[in-house]
Amino acid sequence: MDDQINKYLIPGAIILAGAVIAVAVIYSVNGPSPKNTGKGETAAIGSMPVVTSNDFVLGEPNAPVTVVEYGDFQCPFCGKFFKETESVLRENYIKTGKIKFIYRDFAFLGQESLWAANAARCAGEQGKFWEYHDYLYGNQRGENQGAFSKNNLKSFAAALGLDKEKFNTCFDSDKYLEEIKKETKAGGEAGVSGTPANFVNGVLYVGALPTNSFIQIIDAELTK
Repeated sequence: MDDQINKYLIPGAIILAGAVIAVAVIYSVNGPSPKNTGKGETAAIGSMPVVTSNDFVLGEPNAPVTVVEYGDFQCPFCGKFFKETESVLRENYIKTGKIKFIYRDFAFLGQESLWAANAARCAGEQGKFWEYHDYLYGNQRGENQGAFSKNNLKSFAAALGLDKEKFNTCFDSDKYLEEIKKETKAGGEAGVSGTPANFVNGVLYVGALPTNSFIQIIDAELTK
């Protein structure tokens, strides 16, 4: 009798465990549950969109390695990547001409993501996209909880010394909203399903990889 019960219980437990694991690994476009927990994935789905003159770029144009990050300014894993990994990339690889680093919007976590992305581009009109980008990641306070309200985003611009009238005119008109939506869509077509997602010389790595793991990927590209 016990053997017969176990015969049904064991497969059921395996199915349940599989379902739990599946839910655990799915920040993605399907909802606020993180796609990554520090682990990374590679994907051959789609292909990296061509780098254009409209991209926001750090580093030498002819650097041997191109990193394209798709991020959402509200995403906590993007904040983790910015604080732990991007700072190392900037100091050791971007400043030394080894990496060209590009940021693209994958604004999918709600209205404040769109407002923040638009604000960063408006700051870019005054040559301060990256300063604003950094300020946003340094001021994350949860998702759609008011951290990136319109008033706060305007106060960030003032803190960075931007021309108030020019910034507000750009920001209040939602000048870049459609471009942000198109860029997010293009990211999805290229295989991005959650943030952060980084293309390294065309190969997609999803998730806030540990810094050492990301550096190993970069170093491997530099030796090719």
